[in-house]
Amino acid sequence: MAQASKNARTSSTTQKFFCSCGGEVKMKTLFENGKVKNVAECEKCKRTERRPSDFK
Repeated sequence: MAQASKNARTSSTTQKFFCSCGGEVKMKTLFENGKVKNVAECEKCKRTERRPSDFK
């Protein structure tokens, strides 16, 4: 049986998150007080959370 390479076995699936208002959640990187901070923001209502799964 032929072995598949490691890169061929990995599947890249992108998961889309949606806010309760119906807008799509995008990740943004902010630079505050000398630190890089990743936040999730809804495009429609501009609500921000720490991670996309917090919008449920």
